[in-house]
Amino acid sequence: MFFQQGRLTCLLICLLLATKLSAENSSARFTLAVIPDTQNYLDYSHQKNEGFALNASDLFIEQMKYIADNSVAKGGDIAFVAAVGDVWQHQSKVMDKEHLERGFKRVENPFFAAEIQFTDKTRSVELPKAVEGYRLLAKAGVPFGVAPGNHDYDAMWSVDAFPPNVAKNPRQLTMTPEDLGMLHIGGLDNFRSVFGSDSAFFKNKPWYVDSFKGGANSAQVFEAAGYRFLHITMEMQAGNDVLSWVESVLAKYPGLPTILTMHDFLSTSGERKANPIVDLARVDPAYHNSAEQLWEKLIAPNEQIFLVLCGHQHGQALKVDQNAAGFPVYQVLADYQSRGQVGLDAGQPLNPHRRMPAGIGDGWFRLMEFDLGKMPQIKVKTYSSHYKKTAQQLPTYAQWYKSFEQPQMTDQQFINADDYRLDLKGFHERFSKVAILP
Repeated sequence: MFFQQGRLTCLLICLLLATKLSAENSSARFTLAVIPDTQNYLDYSHQKNEGFALNASDLFIEQMKYIADNSVAKGGDIAFVAAVGDVWQHQSKVMDKEHLERGFKRVENPFFAAEIQFTDKTRSVELPKAVEGYRLLAKAGVPFGVAPGNHDYDAMWSVDAFPPNVAKNPRQLTMTPEDLGMLHIGGLDNFRSVFGSDSAFFKNKPWYVDSFKGGANSAQVFEAAGYRFLHITMEMQAGNDVLSWVESVLAKYPGLPTILTMHDFLSTSGERKANPIVDLARVDPAYHNSAEQLWEKLIAPNEQIFLVLCGHQHGQALKVDQNAAGFPVYQVLADYQSRGQVGLDAGQPLNPHRRMPAGIGDGWFRLMEFDLGKMPQIKVKTYSSHYKKTAQQLPTYAQWYKSFEQPQMTDQQFINADDYRLDLKGFHERFSKVAILP
């Protein structure tokens, strides 16, 4: 009898310890969802009523619903959502007022006829669908921040300073401004109408703590795993005025582990290098900073910035550098807009010019699973809310996507680029002064 009671007591103690350890491990974990470019879902021409094989916007709503349903407020583990921009596809103006007044001029460019389309359907179709999707996050009570991408600007045009070389043999054209010309952008009225600081999404929200230019740039604070995190979004290739504002926000929240989200920062080769055709800093250096300038002026000098998120360039990349204080900064690119297997499955034909699927995105986005226990780390997973699988779980993942994004990689390297672990070396020591006391 005594022996049986002893075994029972031991069993109870073990169960209590296991429960305690499980609770401690759970409290040290959370997930950051990262939404890459969703423009092709919302593109008005990618809907059935325009002759497309499916409503691509259904994939967008499906993705946002998955994130909302798995948020902390709904009993899941997604504590925050960062969107890297290019929410919608089209523009609504030929050129914005500011650039017109500054003397900018456009030139006709046959190479970018598909990219430069100003239409009233931007505001009547694409923006309302964006609101519908983000309203799911708002209703779920999950905080989020959205950085504007080049397609979210009111206008995009081919600048006359870089005219296209239409006389050159098409087979000899290169991906350079000298051959194809250069695009530029301006105006964020459309973006502010959806994601402005006075929008229903953010007005009077305690976690929406600051903004600049009416919400074109914004800051949020959220709590997870025993820390308060600061998240800051910036407009594309931001100018010095935006950097000054970011510095002021960092000064208000000193020492908080900070995530910086912007549209364009890394290339798919892991370099801080712009797409040569959309290089705002080259066209207008007095008003924009290159990615390398952003690193030198803002990111490297501010030791609390530990994670930089971006999209824009089709594919994925990771770059880790030490800042001025010797701490690692994890720079992460994810953009899946060119993926079109779902369209092929639905009967959408290949693009006749490029002989590749019509890109929509296939439901893929990033889940960055933080574990801030004794060995802090982030498990980066790429998940499709359509296929309901991660990159590692889908046998045809490399077969479907590698040739369009990273053809130089092996299949396993390609999968590993979308499913990997980041060791957050020294995270507790770096941010111990701002940890939330239990």
